[in-house]
Amino acid sequence: MSEQGDYRVLLYYKFVPVPDAETYAKEHLAFCKKLEVKGRILIADEGINGTLSGTIEQTEQYIAHMRANPLFSDMVFKIDDTHEHAFKKIFVRYKQELVTLRYDKPLDPNTLSGTRLSPEQFHEYLQRDDVIVLDGRSDYEFDLGHFRNAIRPDLDAFREFPEWLRANMAEHKDKPILTYCTGGIRCEKLTGVMLSEGFTDVYQLEGGIVTYGKDENVKGRLWDGKCYVFDERISVTINNTDEAVVVGKCYHCNAPAETYINCADDRCHRQHIVCDQCEEQYHHYCSEHCEENGRAVEKHA
Repeated sequence: MSEQGDYRVLLYYKFVPVPDAETYAKEHLAFCKKLEVKGRILIADEGINGTLSGTIEQTEQYIAHMRANPLFSDMVFKIDDTHEHAFKKIFVRYKQELVTLRYDKPLDPNTLSGTRLSPEQFHEYLQRDDVIVLDGRSDYEFDLGHFRNAIRPDLDAFREFPEWLRANMAEHKDKPILTYCTGGIRCEKLTGVMLSEGFTDVYQLEGGIVTYGKDENVKGRLWDGKCYVFDERISVTINNTDEAVVVGKCYHCNAPAETYINCADDRCHRQHIVCDQCEEQYHHYCSEHCEENGRAVEKHA
C-alpha cells in the first residue's frame, strides 16, 4: 500500500456558463480516463462541481489542465492528502443543475448569494449571541458532525429548502444567519434562495467546512464530531484541537460513535452510524431482518 500523502483528493466547483456542456462532459470523461483519476464530476450549463482522487502527479496534471481552460483558470481546489484512491471509478455526468434545487426563480450565485466569511470571520460570528447558524446539508451529515448550536433542517432533499425556509424561518428574516456546507457549493444556492425569499442578513462559510478545518488559526474550533464526505473515506476530521467532541450516536445502541457504514444487505444499503461493539455484533447489518435477507442470498449464491 502507498504511504500517506502519495495520493490526493481534490474538491472544487465553479459557477460559470459552459457552452455545449453535454459535449464537454463527454470530453472531460475521456480526459479523466486517460489521466486515470477517479471520482465524481458533475457538469451543467451553469458550471462544474467535482471531487476526484489520484496520485500527486495526476492531480497536478488535472489542476494544470483545468487552469489552462479560460472558464476555470481561477477555480479554487481544496486538497487533502490520503494514502490511496478515495473512489473506485470515474464518473463525469451532465446535469441540469449542479445542486438540484428546482427553484421557481432563476438563481445565479455570481450575482446573488450570501456574504462570504473567511474561516476566521466565521469563527468570530459563531461566538456572537445574535446569530442563527443554519446547516445547509442533509440530516445524516448533520448527525455525524456540525457547528455548535447549528439548526438541523429536517429535509429529505436539498430542493425542499425553499419550502422549509418559509415554514420554519420566516420570523428570522432580519436576523444575521450563518450558513455552511461541506465545500461551499450548496450554500451558494441556499443563500441565493434566502435572499430571494426576503432574508436580509445572510452569510456563508467561504470554502465550506473542509477549508475551515485546515485554517491554521481557527483549527476547526466550535465544530463538533466529524465531517461527512462523499467518497470512500466517508468522514474527515475538522476540529484539530483538544476541544473536539463526538456527537454521532450508534444506530443500534445510541452510544457515542463516528463510524458510518452501509448495511451489508445489498437490497438495503442503509447508511448508519455504529459503535465498534454493534458493528461486530450486527455483522454490518442495520437490522436482524436485513441480516436474514443477506444470509439467505449468500446461501443461494
